[in-house]
Amino acid sequence: GWCPLSPAGAQTTQLLVEPPWTPAVLWDRVTLTCQGSGTRGATTWYKDRQRWGLEKRDTFVVAYKGTYQCHSSRSGRSPAVSVLEDWVVLQVPARALLEGDTVTLRCRG
Repeated sequence: GWCPLSPAGAQTTQLLVEPPWTPAVLWDRVTLTCQGSGTRGATTWYKDRQRWGLEKRDTFVVAYKGTYQCHSSRSGRSPAVSVLEDWVVLQVPARALLEGDTVTLRCRG
């Protein structure tokens, strides 16, 4: 599994993207999943910084371009994830990268 980097003992809300590439694009049938302490059944979603009516769902398939976040009452709001509707994109893996890592790029259209 994928584990976010955070200070020891810190609990954070994470927004996982499937397929795991960034930027995410609508034509990839993007699924967002909110993970964090207490998110099960208590998730609040935001789209373009506005509260969005998908409460209590931990995962969904994105139907509209925009910037998404989720919020858990115990661990706060996740970092933002943008989903684009561009014709051509250069994508990188949606995971933490360190200097010296070998990275696979995808040019897709």
